[in-house]
Amino acid sequence: MNSSLLLSLAITGGLVLAAIVAYNAWTLHRNAPKKALPPDAHGSHASTPGAGDALTEPTLRHEPSLDADLGPDAVASYAGLDRGPEPHEHAVDADDALRMPAPLPTLERRPGLDPLIDVIAALQLEHLVSGDAALVALPPTRRAGSKPFAIEGLNDATQQWETPAPGQRYRSFQAGVQLANRMGALNEIEFSEFVMKAQGFADAINAAPDFPDMLQEVARARELDQFASDHDAQLMFMLRARQAAWSPGYLLQNAARVGFVVGSMPGRLVLPASAPGLPPVLTLGYDTQAALADDPDQSAIRDISLSLDVAQVHRTEQPFARLRDVGAALAQAMDGVLCDQNGQPLPAMAMDPIAADLELLYDQLDARDLSAGSVLARRLFS
Repeated sequence: MNSSLLLSLAITGGLVLAAIVAYNAWTLHRNAPKKALPPDAHGSHASTPGAGDALTEPTLRHEPSLDADLGPDAVASYAGLDRGPEPHEHAVDADDALRMPAPLPTLERRPGLDPLIDVIAALQLEHLVSGDAALVALPPTRRAGSKPFAIEGLNDATQQWETPAPGQRYRSFQAGVQLANRMGALNEIEFSEFVMKAQGFADAINAAPDFPDMLQEVARARELDQFASDHDAQLMFMLRARQAAWSPGYLLQNAARVGFVVGSMPGRLVLPASAPGLPPVLTLGYDTQAALADDPDQSAIRDISLSLDVAQVHRTEQPFARLRDVGAALAQAMDGVLCDQNGQPLPAMAMDPIAADLELLYDQLDARDLSAGSVLARRLFS
């Protein structure tokens, strides 16, 4: 009797232990980061971009970009979103921007200095000056404080303003400093530094400078800076994993299917613009440590960011429509939920007002001759 009882207890205990081990193994497998599929699983569409691929980030602007907390903040009031909105709710119409042949933005061919956003001082010459002499006389730095500073010459042969080049001859020069950027408005100290640099260059080439009034230019800088502050939009959304985390390879594989390529920094992917040499349409960011991990398959990524710098991208790219479509596609493919910057699930109804506000913003930038994606807009909003 006792032996039968002990045998029954032993069998029961063994079954319970086996069940616990099986459950723990299932839980670990369920919560393990999703890995990229082998290349032959989906053909060429499953290829994962890597550091050695030909796809690299397009040429970007060199000015630093400052984040602005301009994401939607009203979505936290929505209830009943414990699972988050379904991915298909964020999808736009079938004839949206990803499927429409948008006009290709053209690269602008114009001098760097423009009176709309620059202080410009004329440097008059008594005789022609060679480009080689001008290059020797240039200041060692190209900034006055936090503002870009530049010298341009009027080419005697082409009658075009350009950066001084060897072998050319110039009949006059102009010096300029930017009125404002995301670091703020040009101030009196920066204006004085601009005058010193321009005066030193003028003395070296025997030119007579004609500087504008400092107080008027500083006031103009403040007005431009106020306009830029009121019309600067940098949107960022989060895509969070519903259950299992993602490995870097799994993320790269799915991002490549919607057009992203590897960026210049670890943990950064970009959606290139339609024309070369322009800033990316969208940026996808994820944990840098996961991107640099020795064993990427064991790195867990639970959320990624999708960001759009509105003023840097041409309106014709339809960047917000593409952001919505990309977010919906990734959410569905990777079992994620689209959220705001605070991690709150983002209902589809919250996206339409943002789109309407962006259209108004585009119109206001156009009216100021600072159209989104233009050379001047990219300089001002940098």
